[in-house]
Amino acid sequence: MIIAVGIALGLIYPWAVRNFSGDAIGTWSVYENGRFKPVSVPLKADNGPVRMLVDLTTNADRINAFDRTVLTLTAAVGGRTVLAKTLHFSGNPTPREQSPQLTDKIFREEVGPFDVEKPGVYVFTIGPGDADNIQIKSVSLNLRAGAAVPDERGSQIGFGMIGVGIVGLMLAIRLGGPRRPNDPDMPPKPRWGRAGSSA
Repeated sequence: MIIAVGIALGLIYPWAVRNFSGDAIGTWSVYENGRFKPVSVPLKADNGPVRMLVDLTTNADRINAFDRTVLTLTAAVGGRTVLAKTLHFSGNPTPREQSPQLTDKIFREEVGPFDVEKPGVYVFTIGPGDADNIQIKSVSLNLRAGAAVPDERGSQIGFGMIGVGIVGLMLAIRLGGPRRPNDPDMPPKPRWGRAGSSA
């Protein structure tokens, strides 16, 4: 029970907040015919904080680019850059399948959230990084308004509960198992017959 609650707090809770909190602003395709294209989105002050989810479709089963940049993302308003990020996609070991009939995989990277300090038309630009041998099929940008931020304390408590639960489970298995025949604390078995009879 403790482990289950710990998994819910440490893993499921932050994942759900990042992927489902807030209201969807929209989804745009930013890669077509082998070329990236910027996206212009009007944002109001009450849209913030805004979270960006970038989905990369490729035929690779895994992206190992911890020290390389797969994509770059910038957000600008009025000609001023308000956000610049590099995307690695290496923290997503289990990508989604686009279709059971296709080998393509969809990797997701989360960016933000950021506050809309100045209302206006924001230009989101995604481009290639310096990572090699990644065959990009498509890239989409998903924006969510009013996105919540996971409380780190909840995650820390969850991981702590997972650790306590695992230790408790190991102790229960170790102490609750059958005693070994040569255990000195085990009482001797009763002896039957003339040698063991006190009569």
